[in-house]
Amino acid sequence: MHDIRKINVMEGILDENDHIAEHINEHMTAHGVLVVNEMGAPGVGKTTTLRNLVKHLELKPYVIEGDIESDIDTKNLNELGIETHQINTHGECHLDAPMIEHMTGHIEFKEPGILFIENIGNLVCPAEFSIGEHVMMLISTVTEGSDKPYKYPLAFEKADIILINKVDLIPYLDFDEEFFMKGVRALNKDAPVIKVSGKTGEGFEEVAKWLTDRAKKLSCGE
Repeated sequence: MHDIRKINVMEGILDENDHIAEHINEHMTAHGVLVVNEMGAPGVGKTTTLRNLVKHLELKPYVIEGDIESDIDTKNLNELGIETHQINTHGECHLDAPMIEHMTGHIEFKEPGILFIENIGNLVCPAEFSIGEHVMMLISTVTEGSDKPYKYPLAFEKADIILINKVDLIPYLDFDEEFFMKGVRALNKDAPVIKVSGKTGEGFEEVAKWLTDRAKKLSCGE
């Protein structure tokens, strides 16, 4: 009986979250703003990825930084001239749609662009909660090992684009790319997988082009 009650409560929470997420998605679409939910474990280089992507974007970037505590990344991005807003969850392991709805209500979207939402460093909870995104961008790294798709299938299954970061370190690691890709394609046959390096900048131009193309299609109503 208790298990059934817990399941019903969780389903209600997810249903309400999804309803708000749909509203966010529609609102951002109307503004011509592509929403990118950036996911990855702690230390994969989510903020470094944003810094590298912005260099190659044709469209205006907006950023929402999600952290359990602190605003270090937000301050760093704002100092680079990237409009960034902070959400602290104070213990919650993921962002949710109500948090994003509240924050987007305080951002003035003066022109079409791309809203990057850096989710909490976690590969479990964030994958379960839609936050109004048009694109889920998942970042993995060669330093985490080759087994991430097998251990965290939902994140890889739901991803629209997957980045393999820190590829400059491949010569020094035992990273089995074939095994990694076999796991990815068993879950997700369509998402592009792009190798990047936050240190050298490799691959980010290709990622930025893919995102820009998606944003332009959104603006055209495709």
